Amino acid sequence: MTRDLTIAEVRLTPILVADPPLLNTQGVHQPYTPRLIVEIVTADGITGLGETYGDTKYLELARPLAERLTGRSVTDLNGLFGIDLAVDASRLEGAADAGGLRGVLSADKLRLSVLSAFEVACLDAQGKALGLPVHALLGGKVRDAVEYSAYLFYKWDGHPAGAPAEPDEWGAALDPDGVVAQARRLRERHGFTSFKLKGGVFPPGEEIAAVRALADAFPGHPLRLDPNGAWSVETSLKVAEELGDVLEYLEDPTLGTPAMAEVAAGAGLPLATNMCVTTFGEIKEAFTKNAVQVVLSDHHYWGGLRNTRYLAEICAAFGVAVSMHSNTHLGISLAAMTQVAATVPGLTHACDSHYPWQSEDVLTERLAFTDGRIAVSDAPGLGVEPDRDELARLHRRWAEDDGSLRDRDDAAAMRLADPSWRTPAMPRW
Repeated sequence: MTRDLTIAEVRLTPILVADPPLLNTQGVHQPYTPRLIVEIVTADGITGLGETYGDTKYLELARPLAERLTGRSVTDLNGLFGIDLAVDASRLEGAADAGGLRGVLSADKLRLSVLSAFEVACLDAQGKALGLPVHALLGGKVRDAVEYSAYLFYKWDGHPAGAPAEPDEWGAALDPDGVVAQARRLRERHGFTSFKLKGGVFPPGEEIAAVRALADAFPGHPLRLDPNGAWSVETSLKVAEELGDVLEYLEDPTLGTPAMAEVAAGAGLPLATNMCVTTFGEIKEAFTKNAVQVVLSDHHYWGGLRNTRYLAEICAAFGVAVSMHSNTHLGISLAAMTQVAATVPGLTHACDSHYPWQSEDVLTERLAFTDGRIAVSDAPGLGVEPDRDELARLHRRWAEDDGSLRDRDDAAAMRLADPSWRTPAMPRW
C-alpha cells in the first residue's frame, strides 16, 4: 500500500517539566524548565514526534514554521531547511544562552534549534510509514547500544523557599562526599561506568578535590570535568596539570577558541567543547588551531540528525573525536540521540544525558539504561509513543504559569536564594 506522506497537521505543545536545583556557573536550574513537543501528522494519520527547547524565542519561530508545512511531504527535509525563518537578530545581540550554557546565541543557532525538532518529527513519521527505525533512514546502525555517562551536579537539597517545585528525592551534593554519593546512586540505578561533573560552581581547588574523590571511589573509570568556561587560561592549565592523570578530557575550561587553543597547547590532555564549536562556521578556526580534540554534538542546535552525522564525518576527517552534549531533555530527544549515535562509527566516548534527573516525561514508557547504555530500538521511527494525558498535564502547567518560568533563567532562579546574585563575569577564576 502506498502511503500518503503529505503533512496534514502540525501540533506544537509547549510544556513545563520538573527540574531539580542543579547548580552551574551561571546559577541554578529553575523548578520547571520549558520544552516544546512537535507532532507532525501525515494525511494517513501517522504522527511523528520531535522535541526542542521551549523558551519563548523558540516558540516564536516554531509557530510560523508549523503553519507553512501543511501540504509538504515529510520526506522533503531539504525543503524544510530551505524555508526562510525570519529571526530578529537585534534581539540576540550579546545575548547568552543561559539555558544551554553554550556561549552567545546567534540567529543561526536559534533557527537550527527549532528546525531540529521538525526534522526529527519528519524522520519519525517516515520511519513509521515505512516500517523502519530512524537509524535505517540515516544509513543503518553500527552498534546495538549507546553508552551514556553519569551526569553529576553540585546540588541543593531543594529549591528556595517559596518557589513552586516537585518533591526532590536526591538531596544535596555540595562537597566531594556528596558528589561521590550521587555518583554511587546513579551507578546503582543505571549502571554508568563513566562520570562527568558539572563544575564552575566552586573555586577550582574544591572541584579538583571532588574529581580526586571520584577517582578514588571509581578507579580506572573515565572522568570528565566541565566548568562551562569559568576559568582563565592560567587556571585551566593548573587544573589540567592537577587532574591530567585521571581525566578522560577537560570540557570547555575557558571561553573562546583562541583561549582554548592556548590551553590545549599546554594541557597535556584532550579538551572537549560544546561552546566554541556549535556551528559549522566555527569548525575551521577551532580545528586548524587544534583548540579542541573532542566535539560534543547536540542535534538540537546543530539542526537535527542528518547534520549530526555530517558533523561527525567532518570531525573524522580532521582526526577530532565526537560525542554528544546534553541539556535538560525528555525521552523523545534521548531516543533521537540514541538513534543517530548508533550510526556514527567513531563514537568512542560515552554520551552525556540529563535524563536520569528528569522525573517527568511525555512517553508511555521511559527509556531505560542498562549497564549505562540504552539499547538501540529497531521499532519503526524513534520507537517511542506519547502519553497524551501526561502531555496535556505538563502543557496545563505551562498555560497556567504567569510567564516567569517560560524562559529558562538560571541567574533569576539563583536570585530567589541570593537577591544580590548576578551572572558572574567570565572568567570567574
